[in-house]
Amino acid sequence: MSKETDIILSLNKTLNNPITRGILRYLSKKNRLEESLEYLVGLKENAGIGCRMNSFLVGTAIKYGAKAFGRNDTAFLEYFKDITTRKGLANVLKGIAKYGVTRPQKLYAPFLVVWDFTSMCNLRCKHCYSSAGKFAPDELTKEEKYNVIDQLADAGVVAVAFSGGEPLISKDFFEIAKYAHERGMYVSVASNGTLITKEVAKKLRRIGVRYIEISLDSTDPEVHDEFRGVKGAWGKTVQGIKNCVEAGITTCIATTATKYNYEDIPKMVDLAIKLKVDRFIHFNFIPTRRGREILDQDITPEQRERLLNFLYDKLEEDNGLQVFSTAPQFARISLERVESGEGEDVAPTHFAGVSLKGKAVALADFIGGCGAGRIYCSIEYNGDIQPCVFMPIKAGNIKNGFLNVWENSEVMKKLRERDDLEGECHDCPYRYICGGCRARAYAYFNDIKAPDPGCVCNARYWEEIKKTEEKKEEKREEETLITV
Repeated sequence: MSKETDIILSLNKTLNNPITRGILRYLSKKNRLEESLEYLVGLKENAGIGCRMNSFLVGTAIKYGAKAFGRNDTAFLEYFKDITTRKGLANVLKGIAKYGVTRPQKLYAPFLVVWDFTSMCNLRCKHCYSSAGKFAPDELTKEEKYNVIDQLADAGVVAVAFSGGEPLISKDFFEIAKYAHERGMYVSVASNGTLITKEVAKKLRRIGVRYIEISLDSTDPEVHDEFRGVKGAWGKTVQGIKNCVEAGITTCIATTATKYNYEDIPKMVDLAIKLKVDRFIHFNFIPTRRGREILDQDITPEQRERLLNFLYDKLEEDNGLQVFSTAPQFARISLERVESGEGEDVAPTHFAGVSLKGKAVALADFIGGCGAGRIYCSIEYNGDIQPCVFMPIKAGNIKNGFLNVWENSEVMKKLRERDDLEGECHDCPYRYICGGCRARAYAYFNDIKAPDPGCVCNARYWEEIKKTEEKKEEKREEETLITV
């Protein structure tokens, strides 16, 4: 029996028993978990006897967890001095109290919510998942936006990412982002970077933005500008990246891989290192909304496999750059490389920015793979809640109560199960750490349980899609000739 299997069995035995679940359910109420963690790390003084007793229970659990993964419990507690990690642990423990230990693990509330803050955008990107452009009259009011933050914070959401459209266009953005920081959430921004002057970058840092992800599609300005629909965008975006780095914000370059830029991605990684950003992330192309117009620009499963292996090589390099991918297959590849002795890190999820080593690799089955509807969801500019920004399925609206939608939406519930996936995903030994991109499955087959045709394991489905598209194109050409 491997050490990793041993750890999984031990965790199951300890955390899934009725006594432990009962204690966790008790601690989950009235912010007892959060207060106990604050006391343990020395951030809460004058604690009553109840809080001290609760802290003893939580501290014992942390010591056990530290020992299981070969870590020092003092170092573990030091790690939890950051409010983000405390909220994350509380969320996981509440999830175990509610659902038990599951593979992958179900959470009490999403770890991350991406909020498409506005439909307005100053670019016209060919692959835009929201078909952004003009102001939408049904956008939430400022008062409603404050309420969104309150609901997320009260639910225990760890991080909120402001996206769009271009969030910096909205007149409410800075005020609401600042409030999210004040409510204790990790605040990040996804931007095209063109509006980030030195002054804007400093302001972002000042209001509590800790991470910014800026889209850049090529090292060639012409290719980037043509893809983004506006001349001169590349120069403004690169300057925006430099301004964020200079302001001391954790900065990431995000690149969506298509046939437009596939060959250029190694140079993109080199540019990221040159610009001294903290992170490079490859985004899967999802043919949804405006992106459906360039369906033919999706890369093949074989190209994706080569790209992900290249990115893993870069992750392993000691060059100061974190490298991740939104493709859940990246977790499978990283585990394969570790198992074959060709690597040390397993990257189970892109948005947490973590890689696992040693005994901690055992956690990959619990936190890895597609997070849509399980550890992550999105909110549209009008308050509609979706499992993922790339999956235009309305699960409910923020006005129905965020936690109510998260807990009771049928589509969310379905996405939390991996044993009923279709195609090669169904029997794949990596279904817990990967599970395929559910947004791609939905985009191509209109079915969230369908196989992800972007994986080499599902290559036959990709070939079927290509043949279908070719027949459609032939029919369109025939109809054009008849019309002429």
